[in-house]
Amino acid sequence: MTQQNSHQIWKGFHWSFFVNIQGLIICLSRFEKHLTSGNLSQAQIELKTATDLMLASGAAMSLAGSFSRDEYEEYIRPTMAPPHVKSADFSGLMSWDHAWLMQIWKRLRPLFQQLPTPLQPEHKRFVQAYFELATAHKAVCEKFGGEETGSLRFDRGNALKTLDKFARSRSQQLDPAHRTQGCPFHQNKSI
Repeated sequence: MTQQNSHQIWKGFHWSFFVNIQGLIICLSRFEKHLTSGNLSQAQIELKTATDLMLASGAAMSLAGSFSRDEYEEYIRPTMAPPHVKSADFSGLMSWDHAWLMQIWKRLRPLFQQLPTPLQPEHKRFVQAYFELATAHKAVCEKFGGEETGSLRFDRGNALKTLDKFARSRSQQLDPAHRTQGCPFHQNKSI
């Protein structure tokens, strides 16, 4: 594969990932509005759509890593460090989309805690979709050496352990009542 192909795959699927995240933000905002107004049928539609977008985000994440580790090391990783970016600790955590999504998840935590019974099956699928996304992210990270090194942002740590820590924390926001049985974090500390 050429440098150009690797860049196109990496960038294209990350753009797709962020488009799905933007859709997820819209769906979860609408879910919150419908849930708080008591419109459970519309809330359920929004939560189902959010689940689909979460699954699509995981697929985009997987596809973003569809080239070799050597290509990642040679062509991709250097583009995420100065002088190509302004920050030496570049991360998707720095995006506005990520920050907005985390704010929504924090705001939704009490609603997820006391979710009406009719929404619980769809909520379970939503949480499972999150774990599929987290697993996809971890698989790409592992493929590109995350078990051996830190990420660009947390260079001294183990990138896979950092992703596990983030996923456990986020699962507490998305499933504060621990309704979703069989989630990887309820059984052990890795995805």
